[in-house]
Amino acid sequence: MSKEYYRKKIIDLCASLEKEKEAKKKDNERYADLIKRASSPSSKASYRKIKLDHAISHDRRIESIKREIESAKASLKNAK
Repeated sequence: MSKEYYRKKIIDLCASLEKEKEAKKKDNERYADLIKRASSPSSKASYRKIKLDHAISHDRRIESIKREIESAKASLKNAK
């Protein structure tokens, strides 16, 4: 593949990394608000669990994108 392909891929991956970080931030804010406004202890616990599950999911996606960026950088370095 050409160097331009890898450069574009890195730029696209960086953009998706920023989007994922922003999505994580928005989800955390939304669930924090739901937890704050929840009336029963069981619903608060449920929202906390959902918040944690979503945060873990976002973290996994962020790490995956970071690995893809590193792979694309290595491929760019090896491209002729």
